[in-house]
Amino acid sequence: MTAVLELVLCAKPADAVWGDKALVSFANNQVNIHISSEGAERLQDIQKAARKLDAQGLKQLATAGEGWDLEACWAFYQGYYNAKQDNQLLITGLSERDQQRFDALKTAIDWTRQTINLGPAEIYPKSLCESAVALLSKLAPQHISYQIISGEALLEQGWVGIYQVGRGSSQAPAMLELDYNPSGKVDEPVAVALVGKGITFDSGGYSLKPSDGMAMMKSDMGGAATVTGALALAIASGLNKRVKLYLCCAENLVSGDAYKLGDVISYKNGVTVEVLNTDAEGRLVLADGLIAASQDKPGLIIDAATLTGAAKMALGRDYNAVFGFADERVHEALQAAKAEYEKAWPLPLEPFHKGQIGSAFADIANISSGEGMAGASTAAAFLAHFVEQAEQNWLHFDLSGSYQKAANGLWATGAKGHGVRTLARLLSDAS
Repeated sequence: MTAVLELVLCAKPADAVWGDKALVSFANNQVNIHISSEGAERLQDIQKAARKLDAQGLKQLATAGEGWDLEACWAFYQGYYNAKQDNQLLITGLSERDQQRFDALKTAIDWTRQTINLGPAEIYPKSLCESAVALLSKLAPQHISYQIISGEALLEQGWVGIYQVGRGSSQAPAMLELDYNPSGKVDEPVAVALVGKGITFDSGGYSLKPSDGMAMMKSDMGGAATVTGALALAIASGLNKRVKLYLCCAENLVSGDAYKLGDVISYKNGVTVEVLNTDAEGRLVLADGLIAASQDKPGLIIDAATLTGAAKMALGRDYNAVFGFADERVHEALQAAKAEYEKAWPLPLEPFHKGQIGSAFADIANISSGEGMAGASTAAAFLAHFVEQAEQNWLHFDLSGSYQKAANGLWATGAKGHGVRTLARLLSDAS
């Protein structure tokens, strides 16, 4: 039986034998984490120490001694987590309230990370919807109602983007419409509508991805997982506002039935879209969710998606990109991220970006045309065509930081859950 090592936070430096500025040292049955930094840097150092201990194969650890407040415990857990989920961390010394908060974070973000890490044989459009329902219904069974619209029923109800993108797969595309209404009143206004991109596998379609880029495309449903995790965390934290959740789910594959370049999609709100790249499919499915969300007249619409490589080129995998026409909305998102020790950064979105996705055959195209166009901004501008009052009540998150292709000093390979806390805070703060 493997011994449980105690984790102790130390303010003094490690002895020289452990190396210059060593984060970690060992003594008997104790692991010392040497931290002299403060604030967010302190939490990062704790997370780095956790990564080192995971890399060393230490599978059973327990916090001990002083300094292990809620955020320190969570930072360590984030770094200690790996895709195999074979590490065990015992948290001791937290107050009852902080332990409940830790457990809520763990439930929501573990589900998010685990779901994104699963392969497409296990997570496909309908199973993703069902898994989201199971998570949220367990937290608030009396306040949840939902429907899953799948296959030909999507076409019958006018959700043509999801249908067209997913029609090339043997796994039927699906849309989850879920209503969290703690008041129980039918006429209760919707405070926030959440819309998530749920492409459970993305080959690129006929605009085929290379193998290296395709290998991680099980993670292309990260937006759907992140908004679901955010709603779960907010509910567990006592959310008392009505929120609607829309997951737009499909597999983007190549087959004789798959949608093709040159197709024109006519959306429920009257906007027509020419398909110039089948690998720009996320915005096509999100359009349906944004139309549905707009019908609810919510106070705020938030969508989240692993939408563009351009956002990752701009920000790397450390920050999620935030877009919005209303500066005050973007500022709220950035402040929420900072308060939750997550990283977000604004990228530009102006009305003129909406004019950079023209088409000779439809109202707009699904990619920008011309040299020097900002790919992440024009993708956001595409989405704006499907949001009522996008200038006032809409935020778009391009989740550059949701998945780690290779392990680094802070994160294991795979999903990070980065963004769940930010979105949950926005839900709680929304008026």
